[in-house]
Amino acid sequence: MYQITSEGYRLRVSKEELVQKEAQEQAKLVHAMADPWNALLNASLNGDKKSEDPVYQYLQNIADDFVEDLISQPGLELARETITFDPDEDRIEKLMEERPLIREISLITPEWIRNVYRGLLRAFRNQIRTYDGSVKKFLNEHDPKLNPAESIFFHLVEHDGSEYPFAFLATYAKKEEDRSIRHVPLHYILKEYAGNQTKILELLSCLNRAADISSLISSLMVSGELFHPLGLEANEAYEFLKKVPELEKTGIVCRIPNWWRKKSRSVSLSIKVGETKSSLLGMDSLLKVRPSLAVDGQKLTKAEIQQILESSESLHFIKGKWIEADPKKLEQLIALMETVPEEMSLKEALRIQGGLSADEGDERFNISNGKWLASLKEKLTRPAILRNVALPAALKAQLRPYQKEGYNWLNSLSAMRFGALLADDMGLGKTLQTLAWLDKEYQNDPEKRALLIVPASLIGNWQNETAHFTPDLGIYVLHGKQSIERYWNIPKNERPFITITTYQTASKLAFLREETWDFLILDEAQAIKNPLAKQTQAVKKIQACMRLAMTGTPIENDLINLWSIFDFLNPGLLGSRKEFQEFAKNEADHTAKLQHMISPFLLRRLKTDRKIIADLPDKLEQTDRIVLSRKQTLLYNEVVNALEKSLSEDKEGIGRQGNILSALMKLKQICNHPDQYTGEHTFSEKDSGKFEMLREICSAIEENRECVLVFTQFREMTDALDQELEKIFHARGYVIHGGTPLKKRQEIVEKFNAQNTYIPYVVLSLKAAGTELNLTAASHVIHFDRWWNPAVENQATDRAYRIGQTKNVVVHKFVCTHTIEEKIDQLIMNKQALADRIITATAASWLTSLSNEELLENMRITG
Repeated sequence: MYQITSEGYRLRVSKEELVQKEAQEQAKLVHAMADPWNALLNASLNGDKKSEDPVYQYLQNIADDFVEDLISQPGLELARETITFDPDEDRIEKLMEERPLIREISLITPEWIRNVYRGLLRAFRNQIRTYDGSVKKFLNEHDPKLNPAESIFFHLVEHDGSEYPFAFLATYAKKEEDRSIRHVPLHYILKEYAGNQTKILELLSCLNRAADISSLISSLMVSGELFHPLGLEANEAYEFLKKVPELEKTGIVCRIPNWWRKKSRSVSLSIKVGETKSSLLGMDSLLKVRPSLAVDGQKLTKAEIQQILESSESLHFIKGKWIEADPKKLEQLIALMETVPEEMSLKEALRIQGGLSADEGDERFNISNGKWLASLKEKLTRPAILRNVALPAALKAQLRPYQKEGYNWLNSLSAMRFGALLADDMGLGKTLQTLAWLDKEYQNDPEKRALLIVPASLIGNWQNETAHFTPDLGIYVLHGKQSIERYWNIPKNERPFITITTYQTASKLAFLREETWDFLILDEAQAIKNPLAKQTQAVKKIQACMRLAMTGTPIENDLINLWSIFDFLNPGLLGSRKEFQEFAKNEADHTAKLQHMISPFLLRRLKTDRKIIADLPDKLEQTDRIVLSRKQTLLYNEVVNALEKSLSEDKEGIGRQGNILSALMKLKQICNHPDQYTGEHTFSEKDSGKFEMLREICSAIEENRECVLVFTQFREMTDALDQELEKIFHARGYVIHGGTPLKKRQEIVEKFNAQNTYIPYVVLSLKAAGTELNLTAASHVIHFDRWWNPAVENQATDRAYRIGQTKNVVVHKFVCTHTIEEKIDQLIMNKQALADRIITATAASWLTSLSNEELLENMRITG
């Protein structure tokens, strides 16, 4: 429901979805859609955390940080609706690191975060402008724990050239006639409010709480020195600084040096890796290690270390800055430094930085990148600054700017022998970028060989694309008994540059694992998302110097999908499966570290990012709620009643699970059309709510002479839909299913896109035609029935919504109301919202795990 946009965020809820909510939840959603910034601010003020949506969770994190910054603003009580502030750089850095792994992650920039702050600030101003009461009362009505900044401020600054190295001053905020806020020394309170003892006590009441916390403040109050500027010794300043967090909880704002608030103020063991270029290539490259004791990245000399060891003070002025140093801790770090190895592999360094190292002692030191490694990582994570590699002269294509960046990126990773994940959104030309890179590798060394593994349905597409864009590249199709037998008769040095095969074939041919390929490429690499599948394990055993995975959906269900792909690309980088599962349990804490580890080896651009491609129109999605016909209702109830009876007889075990899944399939068939369930072949329009909706939508499409793709998961429905659509359009379209030969599919694609004569529709079975078919003549997509996985549906939609599309694409998703289809639809929406989080249950296991009563309640017609 929540979606990141370039300006902020939006909430999308249909009327049908609202009807299903309780009254209180309905009111919240209506309010949130009407005024999203007010809704987000109030959710944070009220401590409302009831959402598993990763986008909304992240928005709430920002709102929580905003409120924290708001209540610490000087003179908030006086400024009220005129208050203004932006997040500081430390806050922005923190929020950038917390970005969730979602499709729209590239839209979350520092400027985007500032925009969110501005939206929340406008919401606060509007609310406080009409509020008849103090800011403190306003905040406490939401949450009694929210304490806005008092008028009293403590300032501690460094004071050079004095026996007192720190200066301390207590002030209070005063509103001037021009409405500006000015800080004046505390003793002015006594003058300004002379004779008004009540007001003086009100303003100074927080000082009593501060005195209970800090002995320094207590002594200054007793002596009266608190009301005047004064100097502090280093130890006095240190005692004050240690109490700052507690003092700020009383509402007193403490203005202190930035170095104290940063963790880098203390001495740590710093290890710099990769100062100079490694002589080896790949993840096992050995990098020189330089250990040192440092503060904020600056190395301490032996003399400075000795100075700290000999001192009894806790604050030391070294390298032009004050640092906190405990001599005992320093001695421990010196001993630890002796255990640091002279060399470390790149993989090990990245694992330590990401928190995935098996050695718990690694947490005791800070590892940073040397000059060469830092430069390399920056280039790989920012392809725009990579060295421009000339395109092959034989390439028959013009690359878009972002495609050229992808081409440069692939060349760089290939030269370093790093595994690469090209995860561009569907339709952005991953195939073309890969072919351009392979053509360059071929021009550099024609003796090298590449193995390309793809789904069977994509063999023809790769053959055509290769012949069209890179005619110099030879390609051999290793698929089928005869092609395998012929392959043996071709001398190795005469084999074509590219050998293409399927996942199923690759998992069976042992000889593919007996040689080391120069390049191993997986298209639709989500095929190895399950690390326990035999197919995945077989593919991972194939040896290669450089590996590339291509997929627009690197995370279909959970983070283990991503782990499995990286286990293929750069084995060991993300640890073992068990280590990674443990690491990913607390995903919120580890998202930034995970991104840091994989970002050099992953390139993902989105169609929705206008900076990437500005000439692609919008995709408009809607769910069409459909009422069952009378015949559908009767059959539906019969199946549910039969299931209820069978469950009472077989309460557990495989029999129960089989009965549930069988009933589920029957119900989905009935929701499509009763004849699909009964086996009849009339497929009368009046007997199916979906057929009636299909006519309503497609009649409008026919009037505008537009084209539509209709997807179904049932092959047996394709002919019935074909016949119905022919009646509506008064013209014949095409059908593509698992039995359609690859050559025929390509002919259909070419004729449909050419539209030399009006071809109004293509009916497609979802699994057979969900990938790599470019059907951009269509500006409408209809999902006649729903699939378990939103990523599969999105792949299908992207047959029309891709490069070359010039019109807005309207996507219709059919759902029968008050039926199991609505439950599936809700599951799909939840799964889409959690697509980048851990999801442990499939739709089928979700149903079979319910109790009999819960199961029947979900399956019965409601309403």
